[in-house]
Amino acid sequence: MTQRHILIIEDEAKIAALLKEYLEKSGYRATISGRGDQAVALVRKNSPDLMLLDLMLPGMDGMTVCREVRKFSTIPIIMITAKVEEIDRLLGLEVGADDYICKPFSPREVVARIKAVLRRIHPESTEKNLAIGPIALDETGYVATANGKALDLTPSEFKLLQVLVSQPGRVFSRDELLARVQGYDCDGYDRTIDSHIKNLRKKIAIHLPDQEIITTIYGLGYKMSYRH
Repeated sequence: MTQRHILIIEDEAKIAALLKEYLEKSGYRATISGRGDQAVALVRKNSPDLMLLDLMLPGMDGMTVCREVRKFSTIPIIMITAKVEEIDRLLGLEVGADDYICKPFSPREVVARIKAVLRRIHPESTEKNLAIGPIALDETGYVATANGKALDLTPSEFKLLQVLVSQPGRVFSRDELLARVQGYDCDGYDRTIDSHIKNLRKKIAIHLPDQEIITTIYGLGYKMSYRH
């Protein structure tokens, strides 16, 4: 199996070195940069499998880096932040981040999060194609389409759509969707799912402007539905 490459954008040298050490012990290859204004060029040059991205960086902040990378790449991005306010989390998700790690953290937790995200993108088992109405997913190629037009989805958005399309009509609670999408046990941060759903709806609406494919069931969660 090809060694996965993790790009670490973190200006605290001790934290970056510790993460690199743990990742290499876990079988990953890791590259470090301490500046946000170097991150975009490093993604273009190295095509990493995942990026650990600190929120507060010299040169360019993590939010801006995330926005710039999302203009040309769908690599998974895990944000690292010392800020715990809800607005920071939601902003990160809206610009395309896939997960969050809050400082202080355990390096083992970071490795577990990375493994969970990469498992979503590179499943070990052979997947089948899924479809409901005009929505289709090629799970092996990691491509989703609406009316035959490709949807520009982040890894978390693709996984969310995959879960919903796999059981059309079933109502998934926010906690259940969060656990299925993030790939690990969590405390049920339901606004994360609301943000992903909002972004997913916007992207689907570009090609299906008059159809509500993802339905909100108030007090319960979300379901995938399609009416001819």
